[in-house]
Amino acid sequence: MWVKICGTTNLEDAQLAVDAGADAVGFVFGPSRRQVTAEQVAPITPRLPEKTEKVGLFVDETAERIGEIVRIAGLTGVQLQGDEPPEFAAALRSLNLRLLVRTVWASAGIGTLAERIAAHRPNADSILLDSGSVSVRGGTGARFDWTEVAAQLFRVRNGTRIIVAGGLNPLNVATAIATLRPWGVDVATGVEREPGRKDPDKVRAFVAAARRAGTPSELSSLA
Repeated sequence: MWVKICGTTNLEDAQLAVDAGADAVGFVFGPSRRQVTAEQVAPITPRLPEKTEKVGLFVDETAERIGEIVRIAGLTGVQLQGDEPPEFAAALRSLNLRLLVRTVWASAGIGTLAERIAAHRPNADSILLDSGSVSVRGGTGARFDWTEVAAQLFRVRNGTRIIVAGGLNPLNVATAIATLRPWGVDVATGVEREPGRKDPDKVRAFVAAARRAGTPSELSSLA
C-alpha cells in the first residue's frame, strides 16, 4: 500500500512522514492554506531519502511553470488538481518524473467517474480520487461516498493505479482501503494539528493503519 502525506510545509514534517514509513511527501503549489513556493521546498527535498517521492500539487498551471518548479524544488512527481485536459499530462512526460498523478473528483457524479478515469488513464501513472470540487480543490477533510463509488470503480479500474484521498484519517483509512481497494492513499487534513502542521502521533498512526490494511496479498492484487 503506497502512502503519501500531503500538505507538507516544513522539513520537520517531511522527515516525520519519512520516519513514519510514508512512500511520498506532497507539497501544495496551488491556492491553499498549505501553499508553499519552490524556494521554500528547495532546501527540504535534498534532506529526504532518494527513494521517497517528492510530489508537487498544481492547479491549472502551465507546463513550463511546472517544469521550472520541479527543477527548483527537486520534485520527482506531479499531481494535477485543476481542470487540465487529459492531453496536458502528456506534455509533462519530458520532465522524466517517476510518478504522475491526475486527480478525478469522485464527488462530481458517479455517472462521469468511468469516463473521467478512462480519459486520463493513458497519460497518468495513477488516478487520485478526491472529495474536492471545481470550487474547492481538495484539502477539505471531507470524504466522498466510498460505498457508492466502489461498485463502479471495480468495473472500470482495468489495472489503473487508484489512489484515494479526501477525509481520510488514522481511524477510517482501513475501512476506505477495504471498501475501495486502492493502490495507495493520500492524506493531509486528517493528520494535522492545524493547517500546514502535522501531528506526529496521527502521522505515525495513519501510516501504520494503512500498512496493516494494505496486506494480505495486497488485497488480492487489488481485485
